[in-house]
Amino acid sequence: MTEHTFSPPRTLSGVTLSRPRAVLFSTLFALVVNLVLWLIGLAAGATFELTDAGTTMAVAPGGVVMLTVVPMMVGMGIAALVSLRWLPIVRIAQVIGFVAPLATIAMTVAADFDAASTAALSLMHVVIAVVVPAGLEAMHRGITAAGEA
Repeated sequence: MTEHTFSPPRTLSGVTLSRPRAVLFSTLFALVVNLVLWLIGLAAGATFELTDAGTTMAVAPGGVVMLTVVPMMVGMGIAALVSLRWLPIVRIAQVIGFVAPLATIAMTVAADFDAASTAALSLMHVVIAVVVPAGLEAMHRGITAAGEA
């Protein structure tokens, strides 16, 4: 008779990823979630437009893509590179990756977006504030599991 053992399901907290995969998968995940939020915002009547110096500008979907991908790739990429020499940077980057997106919600609120756009864009900042530390945690686990620490 075969003996079965119970193993708990693998959760996000148990995921281990290499540096490149952590950066790539985290960025892609946040981008997909933020694009879904953009679609929900559109359905809720969001225009994603603001006026600057008399000119109306749309910030989505291109702005959503650019303002999700670029900061995440740059920030997490720098953390990945520095962690090759100094692993504690990952923990510092987790704090920065949580605080910076939340702090920049103030810029979204201060802009003259309609309420639905403000809400959707603010939630996109929250997504990044959650995904970056989680992705960096998976990176940290991957580094330590590989014995690089």
